[in-house]
Amino acid sequence: MLIVPESAIADLMTADESFTAVEAVFAAMSRGDAYNFPVIREAIGHADALYGFKSGFDRAGLNLGLKSGGYWPGNEAKGLTNHQSTVFLFDADTGQCRAVVGGNLLTALRTAAASAVSIAHLARPDAEVLGMIGAGHQSVFQMRAAVRQRSFEKIVGWNYHPEMLSRLADCAAELGLPFEDASLEELGAQSDVIISITSSQAPSLMDAHVTPGTHIACMGTDTKGKQEVEAAILGRATVFTDEVAQSITIGEAQHAVGQGLIAEADVNEIGAVINGTHPGRRSDAEITLFDGTGVGLQDLAVASAVVERAVAAGVAIDVAF
Repeated sequence: MLIVPESAIADLMTADESFTAVEAVFAAMSRGDAYNFPVIREAIGHADALYGFKSGFDRAGLNLGLKSGGYWPGNEAKGLTNHQSTVFLFDADTGQCRAVVGGNLLTALRTAAASAVSIAHLARPDAEVLGMIGAGHQSVFQMRAAVRQRSFEKIVGWNYHPEMLSRLADCAAELGLPFEDASLEELGAQSDVIISITSSQAPSLMDAHVTPGTHIACMGTDTKGKQEVEAAILGRATVFTDEVAQSITIGEAQHAVGQGLIAEADVNEIGAVINGTHPGRRSDAEITLFDGTGVGLQDLAVASAVVERAVAAGVAIDVAF
């Protein structure tokens, strides 16, 4: 059995490789070559933590396994990231555990890769302004991945806690782009692409804020009750997602479907766009929205890629099993 510790991940996995792995698994899902198993997510009754499992099987890549982990809100005070996870990969032919991989950085990279895939396939080619809603730990990964997909000239940002916007400003400066903090009205009016990455229970981006031609990536809603954008936005957008079943139950589409604004049939797989079986954006005025709920297959894809790189680099720890 191979072990790739969390400390080794940063030197092994890049944003481009994460993009490639996630794009491929979305395509495999849409072809029916890969599928996710039901998600388990529970409050454990200790440390206010949420804990769960995401798992699945990709026949094309022969990736079988699960990600175990969750959210411990008190970790930051302990010098740890609030999200903690580990990926377990199993041999598809024998069921033996073939690798254990640190999942914290990989989760950040695969989440950012998912929104980047949506931007690559759905945003207008001439997009110039990137809007960021949310300034938490994941926001900088999102920004770095997004700017690789379009020639953005400026980044604007908004956060529930304005004092945290320096994180976005610093990342934009690192990327050589000007940054402006903005109201949600200003952000919506200026942005060609909007990434929302919050853990909100109520919408921040409203329908009146969004202008024609915008692409929106909603990356924070992954639990029943969470909501980042007003449901009416989905009512006038063309909606895409990683997995339809998750989108309508625990993703952003849960609210629009619940209010009767859209039906399950109105939610499209991003993999269909990648495979060419859905045209994606049809006009410059169309609003497109990607509901990134986060699927176990994303974790397996990036973990499998990092194991290959770890073996090639001679840094994978081989232990008897």
